[in-house]
Amino acid sequence: MSTREDYPAGVPCWVDTSQPDPADAARFYSGLFGWQTEDAMPPDAGTHYYMARIDGRDAAAISSQPPGAPPQAVWNTYIRVESADDAAARVREAGGRVLSEPFDVFDAGRMGVFADPEGAAFCVWQPGSHRGSAAVNEHGAVNFNNLHTDDVEAARAFYGAVFDWSTIDAGSPMWALPGYGDHLEELNPGLRAGMEQMGAPEGFEDVVATILPREGGPARWSVTFAVDDVDAITARARELGGSVLAEPQNAPWVRFAVLADPAGASFTASQFVAENR
Repeated sequence: MSTREDYPAGVPCWVDTSQPDPADAARFYSGLFGWQTEDAMPPDAGTHYYMARIDGRDAAAISSQPPGAPPQAVWNTYIRVESADDAAARVREAGGRVLSEPFDVFDAGRMGVFADPEGAAFCVWQPGSHRGSAAVNEHGAVNFNNLHTDDVEAARAFYGAVFDWSTIDAGSPMWALPGYGDHLEELNPGLRAGMEQMGAPEGFEDVVATILPREGGPARWSVTFAVDDVDAITARARELGGSVLAEPQNAPWVRFAVLADPAGASFTASQFVAENR
């Protein structure tokens, strides 16, 4: 179990999925991950925002689609910032697009929706009362956010300008926020020593996201959820009406599958397997 109370600026801090039928999606994910879901919107709001919790801790959310949004269901990545308005200015200066100007979400925080120069959409979150995911890196919780791009150099220039990210080579490139490992070490003393003992690449403690190829799809951000048994989760997704885009397979440190919910929002389920190092 890993519980977070806050995130430094520049770290992915929240995910939600925009769905044509959020109530149906809430049933799917509750059956898949064991989430407890509760609609945070007033009964007369006309939209839904189901908070998904693990043992009472916020893990993710399931929302109605915004007016005018594309009809497909998607998972959205939110990156913590000190100022959503400053982030919008940085995005423009770096050659990205502002898809939705920053706006307040009640007293929860302030957000904006942007796209990088290759078209991958992401959100930023300036926290108010809502600080981000409390449950992380455990069964049913997010353990990675992933940028799918075929132009790593252009992405490095853009995200470096917007969030001060750099990259490290961990067999494949990963996004790193200098100094993030210091924050994690304060939360979990001995983390660096544990990573070194396991053979993690140098600088891995600063990693905030991964970089993956587009593989014929659009540039995009995707979400990886930790699971205890990826083969069992894959079978359960089929039972609940989801689909399997990539069957369970081994990779360094993990066994993973790529799944989609009944509305088509794709995500990765990943089981840590130390023997696969």
